[in-house]
Amino acid sequence: MTRAAAKRKASSMEMSTTDDDDRVSKKRVVLGELPNMSNVPVMKPNQEIETQKLKTIVNTTKKQVKKALIPVEVTPPSVEFESRSVDPQMCEPYATDICSYLREMEGKLKQRPLPDYIEKVQNDLTPNMRGVLVDWLVEVAEEYKLVSDTLYLTVAYIDRFLSVKPINRQRLQLVGVSAMLIASRKYEEISPPKVEDFCYITDNTFTKQEVVKMEADILLALQFELGSPTIRTFLRRFTRVAQEDFEASHLQMEFLCCYLSELSMLDYSCVGFLPSLLAASAIFLARFILRPKQHPWNQTLEEYTKYKASDLQLCVGIIHDLYLSRRGNGLEAVRNKYKQHKFKCVATMPVSPEMPLAFFEDVTIRSKVQ
Repeated sequence: MTRAAAKRKASSMEMSTTDDDDRVSKKRVVLGELPNMSNVPVMKPNQEIETQKLKTIVNTTKKQVKKALIPVEVTPPSVEFESRSVDPQMCEPYATDICSYLREMEGKLKQRPLPDYIEKVQNDLTPNMRGVLVDWLVEVAEEYKLVSDTLYLTVAYIDRFLSVKPINRQRLQLVGVSAMLIASRKYEEISPPKVEDFCYITDNTFTKQEVVKMEADILLALQFELGSPTIRTFLRRFTRVAQEDFEASHLQMEFLCCYLSELSMLDYSCVGFLPSLLAASAIFLARFILRPKQHPWNQTLEEYTKYKASDLQLCVGIIHDLYLSRRGNGLEAVRNKYKQHKFKCVATMPVSPEMPLAFFEDVTIRSKVQ
């Protein structure tokens, strides 16, 4: 063996011995023991002081941020209603654009039923049959605890479908439950009723296959345009403005407006009115019922709803007659629903049989006279 080879052998043996010693000295640890390992840096006294200062600064900053997040009571300005809304669901930063879009959408012809479809399209239906169907659907919605939007959408789908497809009276109930099936399962409800439930509610007059077939027919007739705005869509926003100068219970105002809106769905003559106009009319009449001696309309409501008092006269008169049972006298489901205590018994509130014609004068005219 040469000297160089001997030296390399001795060097390699020395290195292997060192590696073995390192392996023996190293200890396997679990994750929980890591903080106690020798390679964790140890803080020096100066570092501890700096860390303590940093913690103090962080805690102070947190307190300042928390204090800044506490809502401060500020007197709202008497300008645009959107700037006063604190409800995140009202989408305050986008409220104006949303309202403009909804008003444009409700006026589209393909979103609107014909105002006289019973005379022009249907040969075997009458306005009273439609009223009976809607009244029954109110009971169905109550039975299955459906949200109010489902009911409004259902009636909208029925009117739009009947505006293009003639049917016989024996199948009108089938159209009703199929439209409610679409509104609940395809659009609004989280836990909608099953198809079998809608068959059951008709006393199994119609089979599951018939309901599903009618559902497909309605969807095709509506061209799958299901998202049209309803009275309820506008009512949510209009009631916020209507409640501002009222000291009465806000719930009472809301329930009364909902009651008047559902009454309007019973009457065939209301089909020709835009949902926003029906919502504004419900607000007008509700304010009159709650405060009969005070003018129900004002400048703020006119600017926000885009309707003058004179624009609402015909529609308000129809809903007023419905409230007094001058119209739809035999339809009791809506009236019985809002006689319940959970709705503040708003269906039992007294109202004057006549409304002063002066209430329908425009705000600008009234201000000039005064």
